[in-house]
Amino acid sequence: MSAFALALVLAAAFAHAAWNYLAKKICGGTPFVWMMAVMSAIIYAPVAAWIYHTYQPAVGLPQLGLIAGTAVLHAIYFVLLDKGYQIGDLSVIYPLARGTGPLLAMLAAILLLGERPSWLAIAGGLAIGAGILVLTGNPAKLGDPANRRPVIFAILCGTVVAAYTIWDKVAVSTFLIPPLLYDWAANLGRVLILTPAALRDKDGIREQWRRNKLPIAGVAVLSPLAYILVLTAMVFSPVSYIAPAREISILIGTLAGTHILHEGNAGPRLAAAGVMVAGLVALALG
Repeated sequence: MSAFALALVLAAAFAHAAWNYLAKKICGGTPFVWMMAVMSAIIYAPVAAWIYHTYQPAVGLPQLGLIAGTAVLHAIYFVLLDKGYQIGDLSVIYPLARGTGPLLAMLAAILLLGERPSWLAIAGGLAIGAGILVLTGNPAKLGDPANRRPVIFAILCGTVVAAYTIWDKVAVSTFLIPPLLYDWAANLGRVLILTPAALRDKDGIREQWRRNKLPIAGVAVLSPLAYILVLTAMVFSPVSYIAPAREISILIGTLAGTHILHEGNAGPRLAAAGVMVAGLVALALG
């Protein structure tokens, strides 16, 4: 991976951790997710229009299908993530959601596709699993629904992350959809998907606007920016290099949860996050 691609991915990691920190503080349910998508669509519309006018990319049924698919996947992701943050700590939900995707992808490749990863990749997967066990705490406590539900939401988020990472790689590298235009169009699709549910809670929308309009604007800027930077790097770099490099955000997000939000258990959680990052690097190199 080139130095430019690495710079893009590291900038994306900081932006990603920052918007997750804001999302944890807001925890506004569907009204928040919808308002964030609306504001993103408005903020990035001029740049998306300029890109379309300048490059005039092909827009046919395959491209529209890819945009619709990622809109659905990202809508599911944001709803699951917000729900996870409502019931769990940032320093637990964030690393679990970011780290389980590559692990699940490796397991699926072994069980369903008959792939045989190297010992280094297997060691990386085991390291991720060890980090997950430390983050979730005493396994016996998972029998309690209150302890189990945040973990379930985080793992579901990781599953969706694995799905949309591969989907979007195809969109920007095979079908050559400009990353910012692709993300903007997918975000607009997310607005359409969530509008019926959001409008059923108009009081919630008004309350979120009154209390959190500036943090929501921050998420609206940083969330697309983080992923646009990653998609840009994907255009000229292998996803197997990009995916683990961007997971440095796991350490940043865990630090934000333990030291800014004072969620506790800083030592074990940071150690677990570090082990997961090392595992992700081994998984990619293997």
